[in-house]
Amino acid sequence: MKTNATFRLSVIGLVAFSAFVSGTVIAQDTAVPGHPRVNEVNQRLSNQQNRIQNGVADGKMNAKQAARDEKQDSNIAQRESADEAKHNGHLTKGEDKRLNKSENQDSRRIRRQKH
Repeated sequence: MKTNATFRLSVIGLVAFSAFVSGTVIAQDTAVPGHPRVNEVNQRLSNQQNRIQNGVADGKMNAKQAARDEKQDSNIAQRESADEAKHNGHLTKGEDKRLNKSENQDSRRIRRQKH
């Protein structure tokens, strides 16, 4: 009985956390004209959010795994926003490369968890 209650609380916590993080990432999901690096990062974050949500829905990922991946995506989005603020809404090639490296690591972790 205690396990079911703990699981329910974990799922409720995950849903609340996902809503918070998804709101952060989805707010950045719109295409920004003239900003291809920004658009690429935002699209990848959106795709990874969908993969995490599908993994949880399919039962291939548990709440703890999803929460960790959501936190990583949130960190990437925050770093992107900070980098954009430094350069009038643009990302430099170096910033883009660092963000993509982080996204690649996160993507591999999501894949390993789902399979």
